Amino acid sequence: MIHTLSEENYLKCIYRLYLDKVRKITPTAIADMLGNNPASVVDMIRKLSDKTLITYDKKKGVELTVIGLKDAALIVRRHRLWEVFLLEKLGYDWDEIHDIAEELEHIKDSTLADRLDKFLGFPEYDPHGDPIPQANGKMAKPYSLTLAELKPSTICRVAAVRDTNSDFLQYLLKLDIGIGTPIKLVEIITFDNSLVISINGKENTTVSQKFGQNILVDDSFSEDA
Repeated sequence: MIHTLSEENYLKCIYRLYLDKVRKITPTAIADMLGNNPASVVDMIRKLSDKTLITYDKKKGVELTVIGLKDAALIVRRHRLWEVFLLEKLGYDWDEIHDIAEELEHIKDSTLADRLDKFLGFPEYDPHGDPIPQANGKMAKPYSLTLAELKPSTICRVAAVRDTNSDFLQYLLKLDIGIGTPIKLVEIITFDNSLVISINGKENTTVSQKFGQNILVDDSFSEDA
């Protein structure tokens, strides 16, 4: 089934909310994520419903159909594979790849994603730590624990980032933080819940609670940070 670029972006947005386990996906939630006018969201919901890609009920919210789920996963699969390619093969930084992948994800060749996946060695996660859907729709477990949720003295490693805005990613680069970087949560400041952290065993740095909420971690990491 052929979809417009706008339809694919909506499908991807709904899929992301679905992966984030949003209990009820409302038109407002979609509008907030896309930065679109609520009226235009309602119009697109109608179009996607007519194509049997979603169902919508005011009580249940928006839900992907089997067809919609498959199509949305394929779009996300292409996007995340392109991000891996751009970073690993073309040398782009991780703050540059999202917008380019946004354009490349809409290429419709039926075998491209599978060939790209094989060429890249079947990666499980993209450069921002998001799991890549496989050809059969399955994917690795997404990370959900944030740095802000840890207890002081916990050692972890950066597993993923929630915010892929270039400003945030550039800030992480300045702090020498990437996927796999070891971090120790030294202290939580009671006044404003800001975090004192040690990055890769270096001297302590203070970051905001918002910063901590956008860093997803693996706390099974056991080496000294």
